[in-house]
Formats: sequence, C-alpha cells, structure tokens
Amino acid sequence: MNLPDPTRLNLSAGLASVFVAISLVGLKLWAFSQTGALSVAASLADSAMDLMVSLGAMAALIYAAKPADEDHAFGHTSAEDLAALGQALFVLISAGVITWAAVTRLLAPDAGRIESQAPGILVMTVSVILTLGLVWWQGRVAKRTQSRVVAADRLHYLGDLLPNIGAIVSLWASKSLGLDSIDSVVALGAAGLLSIGAIRIGKGAWDALMDRTADQSIVDGIADIARNWPQVRGYHDLKTRTAGSRIFVHLHIELDGDQTLREAHAIGAALRRAIMQAYPQSDVIIHKDVAH
Repeated sequence: MNLPDPTRLNLSAGLASVFVAISLVGLKLWAFSQTGALSVAASLADSAMDLMVSLGAMAALIYAAKPADEDHAFGHTSAEDLAALGQALFVLISAGVITWAAVTRLLAPDAGRIESQAPGILVMTVSVILTLGLVWWQGRVAKRTQSRVVAADRLHYLGDLLPNIGAIVSLWASKSLGLDSIDSVVALGAAGLLSIGAIRIGKGAWDALMDRTADQSIVDGIADIARNWPQVRGYHDLKTRTAGSRIFVHLHIELDGDQTLREAHAIGAALRRAIMQAYPQSDVIIHKDVAH
C-alpha cells in the first residue's frame, strides 16, 4: 500500500513508541530481578501498561490509514480521535494517581524515601534517555501531521519522563541538600502539566468526533484562496470538519454560466489542488454554481 508521507510519519512514531515500551519492559524486568525493589516493580508495571497503550495507539494509526471504502466513504481517520480520547483519559487517571502518591508522601515524609540502588538508578537513567529520544521524534511528527494519537502518546510518555527525571533530581537533592520532599513537589508539578495537556488533547478529540469545524485560521485561509481565485466570482457554504489528522472541506463556488462544463471543471480542479497544496491534510469537495 502506497502511503502518504503524513501516514508514514505517524506509523514511524507508533513503531518507535512500541519499540521503546518493549525495551523499557525488558530493562526493568532485569532490574527487578537484580534488586527485588518494589519501586522497580511498580515502574515495571507502569511500562507494561505503557506498552499496551502504545500497541492500542499503533492499531488505531494502522486502522486510520486504511483508504475509504463503501462503508466508510470519508475514510477511517476518526479512529485516531477515539484512541486519543482514550489516551487522554488514561493520562488523567495517571495524573490523579501521581497526585495522590505525592500528597501522601508529603504528609508522611518519612515513608517511602528513594533508595539509591545501582541497577535501578542505571535503568532509570537509560529509561530517561530512551524516552527523551521518543518524545523528541513524536513531537516532530505530531507538529507535521497534526495527529492527535501521536500527540496523546507523546503526552503519555512525558508522564513517564517527568517523574523519572524528578526522581533523579530528588535523589541528588536528598543526598546533597537534605531536601527529601522535593520528589513529591516535582511529582505534583508533573501531574498538573499532564492534566492540562490531557484535557487539551481530549477536548480536541471530542470536538473532532462531534464534527467541529477546523481552526478558524484554516477556514480563513481556504476562504482567501477561493475569494482570489481567477474566474471565481464568489463562493458560499464553506463547511469544514475534522477527523483525526484530516480536514474535510465542502465549498460552493460561483462561476460564469456561459462557460462550458469542461472549463468549469478545470477551474474547480485547479482550486481544489491549490487548497490541498496549502493544507496537505485536507480532503476537498468543490461544487460549481452559476453566478447571479
């Protein structure tokens, strides 16, 4: 199947996510076998859940990449929004668990201090490096393709990255500065950032599932192209909706009624190509009406 560049980028981000998740599960399984530390076991369980979520996101990206068929005339890209909504909910729950654990530790600072065990620290450092690389690549892909699935998966891994970095910082601060509570403070900050990001992504996915119009800047850009297109005397009924990373555009243009059908079709086709070139993620249908 010949896939467009945005789809290939999304799938590459999905594959990278699955690869990192599998690697982290293997590393933390080894660390747990070496240390027997419950903190490592908890991190292992978290990475195992990450793997399941990443596999789900990958399945959604593969399904969304399927071409339109008789039962799905507009394609399957809404699968991205469903997956993003589920991931946003997962991140919100994770943020709640982090908040609860951080508050509990702040109220009982002598309970659950971080222990400096070499295998665990080594694995946590490697985890941070791998996750940093993944988050960087997912950020680039999400910016280029506008995929909510990739953005949600990136946020989900940021949720793992921030507490891990915070644990390393808090371990150093506890040893060097005697600041035992910094771990909980960092965790609370991370939970707040995660919640804000999850709500933003979840709202975007919900809006897309409810056929919300595209961003106003995109609508204005399409209108400007149509308004200034040669031989187009006017336009009306410009309607847009989003589904996953796709934008569906319906537009009526007004043409000279004395033109031939071939000439009218050529004008509409050229305008359609111009809109799709300006907004590569768009799918455009143009109707031709006689100008009054």
